Amino acid sequence: MKFRWKKEVPYLLFLFPAFIVYTALIMWPLLQAFGLSFTDWKGYTMEGLNYVGLKNYIKIFGDKEMVYAIKNTIIYAVFNPMLVTVLAVPLAVILNSKMKTKNFQRAAFFFPSVPSALILGYLWSYIMSPLDYGVLNRFVTALGFEPILWLAHPKVALLSVILVSVWNVLGWHACIYIAQLQGIPEDLFEAARIDGATAIQMFFRITLPLLRPAMATSVMLLLINALKIFDLPFALTGGGPGYSTTMLSQVIIQRGFVDKMYGRSMAAAILFCIFVVAVTVIQRKAARED
Repeated sequence: MKFRWKKEVPYLLFLFPAFIVYTALIMWPLLQAFGLSFTDWKGYTMEGLNYVGLKNYIKIFGDKEMVYAIKNTIIYAVFNPMLVTVLAVPLAVILNSKMKTKNFQRAAFFFPSVPSALILGYLWSYIMSPLDYGVLNRFVTALGFEPILWLAHPKVALLSVILVSVWNVLGWHACIYIAQLQGIPEDLFEAARIDGATAIQMFFRITLPLLRPAMATSVMLLLINALKIFDLPFALTGGGPGYSTTMLSQVIIQRGFVDKMYGRSMAAAILFCIFVVAVTVIQRKAARED
């Protein structure tokens, strides 16, 4: 036992600086936020700080904008991972083929994930503009249809945000599946061809089951990023029209830094953190059971 402890000391020493940084930048502010969520802190000074109990937590569910933001975030967190997964898996299969241009195509699909989401948001706000210079509406009107209010109609704006986000991360997650595909032995496909299996049968009977580890990783990353999304919807629509694209992270920032209701903002952030952890644990448990 003594020997094992001596063997592990160097590894612990390497982890210690990271542990200090993580504690100072993540855990300590989180504990402070938890404590301040039970107060009426205004963000300037600790003087005159009053304990309000669960008042901030109760007011969250009476906040109209917060309720809309929770609904939008859940819708986004459901459809973004689902659409990316449905599109990324077949895309990865195609890009893993023996085409001569496969490297160029991989780079082309991966490129949208390189620029920041904020830059892409401003770019797509120009492309989807309902005004005359909107690139998409120029094509729509050229085909003889009426212009579409991509980002200005409450029922279309959230769908537009989801589609742009899918375009943004599709190539990156396809690369995750490509890495997994390259580890599948070719002998399995050769044996299936000899037995007379079609390409579709090989996809559903061999490829898809063996992609489950990559799928679990991809879905978990997509789900976490979808729950804490802020930059892309904010750059595209600013949360509008109305509250149709307002996300939970945006309301948390709004309540704290703009409305100066730091106690309520921190209460929402704590509930949000608990929700994200719960969803992540459930998703990982479900992935292990599969």
